[in-house]
Amino acid sequence: MELITLYLAEIGQVVFAFVIGAIIGIEREFRSKPAGFRTMILICVGSCLFTILSKESDSGSADRIASNIVTGIGFIGAGVIFKEGISINGITTAALIWVTAALGMAIGFHNYPLTIVVAAIVVIVLFILEPVQRYFERFHKVKDYRIHSSNISPAFRTEIETFFEQNKFGFRCMKASKDRNEAVYLYRVSASDRNYTLVDEYLINHISISGFEV
Repeated sequence: MELITLYLAEIGQVVFAFVIGAIIGIEREFRSKPAGFRTMILICVGSCLFTILSKESDSGSADRIASNIVTGIGFIGAGVIFKEGISINGITTAALIWVTAALGMAIGFHNYPLTIVVAAIVVIVLFILEPVQRYFERFHKVKDYRIHSSNISPAFRTEIETFFEQNKFGFRCMKASKDRNEAVYLYRVSASDRNYTLVDEYLINHISISGFEV
């Protein structure tokens, strides 16, 4: 009878992990992120299951298996981080994978109050704080431009910097390099009014610029 009660309790833990993972995964799926609905469920349930098994194992301490869970989740998180242009994407999703695994472990250790509180915090961060983040992003005064040009002469760089000066943009050349037959410049540009439309239009229409990334 005690064994049946134990099994039912463990099944309840796994089901609870399923629910927590689903709640977090819905937001990622809604935003079409690499780790979506099913992934978050599997991470939470898997972490919970490993934690339960670690407590029942006689081969060593439970914290040894728990530490291996953290290591394994680190590899999964690294897989969703990717570089697009000069921007790094996937950091939030990787952090969310890490937190989801921690929630699964907390469920495995029967720490339900802490699981509920942290899950609520995660939901607030994902759904409520995003508009706040977008609001503060409007005050960013600096943008990095990676400019590719078929014109490798020093006169091109002078022309670009003259444009910045004439339009009262603050700028700094962070890096200058050559990729095959193109010159590549990385400029950090600041605009007091946070209006970079003029810069974008200039770079798009410039005949010597083959491409740029922000």
